[in-house]
Amino acid sequence: MPGAISPRTGLVKNANSVWLNGRPFAQDLERGLARPVRLENDANCLAVSEAVDGAGAGLPVVWAIILGTGVGSGMALRGRALSGRDRIAGEWGHNPLPSPRDDERPGPACYCGRHGCLETWVSGPALAADHARRTGTATRGEGVIAALRAGDAEARATVDRYLDRLGRGIAHGVNLIDPDVIVIGGGLSRVPEILAGLPERVAPHVFSDAFDTPIRPSRHGDASGVRGAAWLWNGP
Repeated sequence: MPGAISPRTGLVKNANSVWLNGRPFAQDLERGLARPVRLENDANCLAVSEAVDGAGAGLPVVWAIILGTGVGSGMALRGRALSGRDRIAGEWGHNPLPSPRDDERPGPACYCGRHGCLETWVSGPALAADHARRTGTATRGEGVIAALRAGDAEARATVDRYLDRLGRGIAHGVNLIDPDVIVIGGGLSRVPEILAGLPERVAPHVFSDAFDTPIRPSRHGDASGVRGAAWLWNGP
């Protein structure tokens, strides 16, 4: 599920599927299915799946990032989801863009009520929106990537800005948790130009003498979150 179940109220919070927020989703599912239900954030489920037998198999700390219609992340420690005291561990997409330039302040409005969240800069729609702001050309993220591959200079500049922002954002997370591997899921994980360009964009912002943390696409693709959810019942 997007977001999380609040341990205080038992209701959904922080979901970008905003109609779920404030609703007793867990209770409704259990009543409708007539059986117990376990719920976990989709990015945490991705992290668990990839930690068990995916791109992070055998590694103690797996940080999984979803780059798609929205942006989120989750962590698995020794194959188990790290949810946190308030179930907000890994809510990377709603941190502000690190080291914003003057032309990046205050940043686009986010559904959460803030401005300049990472989600507003590094999601698929954000890539398209940035391209439209600079060029006046409305297109989807897929269109920007297609134009890049066709040699379009404006599209290349858009992707360059995107990689710069994503690199800053990932480095911020690395400085906090120092993971053994970073696994990228979501639609943008299938764009080789983005994954190939990431390490050199992350490295200058990491507080270390070197940065060699692997950045890998998810092994199980769009099925990984569902696979991770299954491990909520029969974990390793």
